[in-house]
Amino acid sequence: MNSSFALSLATFIYALASVFYIGSFAFKKQSLSKLGFMVLVLGFLSNTTGIILRWIESYQMGYGHAPFANMYESLVFFSWTVAILYIFVELKYKESIIGVFASPLVFLAIAYASLSPDISSKISPLIPALKSNWLIAHVITCFLGYAGFAVAFGFSLMYFIKPKTSGETSLFAKLPSWEMIDELTYQMVVFGFLFLTIGIITGAVWANSAWGKYWTWDPKETWSLITWLVYAIFMHLRMMKGWYGKNLAWVSILGFLAVLFTYFGVNYVLSGLHSYA
Repeated sequence: MNSSFALSLATFIYALASVFYIGSFAFKKQSLSKLGFMVLVLGFLSNTTGIILRWIESYQMGYGHAPFANMYESLVFFSWTVAILYIFVELKYKESIIGVFASPLVFLAIAYASLSPDISSKISPLIPALKSNWLIAHVITCFLGYAGFAVAFGFSLMYFIKPKTSGETSLFAKLPSWEMIDELTYQMVVFGFLFLTIGIITGAVWANSAWGKYWTWDPKETWSLITWLVYAIFMHLRMMKGWYGKNLAWVSILGFLAVLFTYFGVNYVLSGLHSYA
């Protein structure tokens, strides 16, 4: 088995997990969501295997670096971080219905990496500036932050599809309570905010060692700061102003849009030191 096979397998397994979760939601079959969780775990294990094998293959090719060097590898790792975070959430809260919102995010990230003609899966050497021990710490913390925000985004969407009153026959009757949705969104934002903060700090230290400056106002740095500020506002509104519900969900959604532009928009629209394109 090589990394390409393991990651392609993970793509199809995640797709199957999404089908089971959506089927459970649509047909109100708890057995399908349990099956979806087991399949999601299998996909996560295949995803993990693919990352490890790709790391090994880079050493066999003489490059010897962690698989975080290009857009393909970053999307694969992003899928992995969202998957492990969601698995933890479901094990802790026993609310399998939220897999309907989380599992498609896992699948779409790795599917885009695997199926997009614009993304190369070729293992390539690192540019000199990336050859640093800070690479692993910076990328892992940033993507754990992104994963937290992605899962919070999924929870925020529930506010806009859950009716104020749900009868037993309603398709949305199984959605968690308003209080749980609000708490889960908040916890995921706190998790993401913590790791994004660490990611920005490690990135600044790395930038100083690579370019002699802690902050250069590179587009990725600027948009990372904008994203950080949006979620700082979210936490301020929640803790100091007592906001909750749909108003706060809109801030979470806005924050995730900033994440997407930081991740994709900067790479493809703006040029800079962090661009994968």
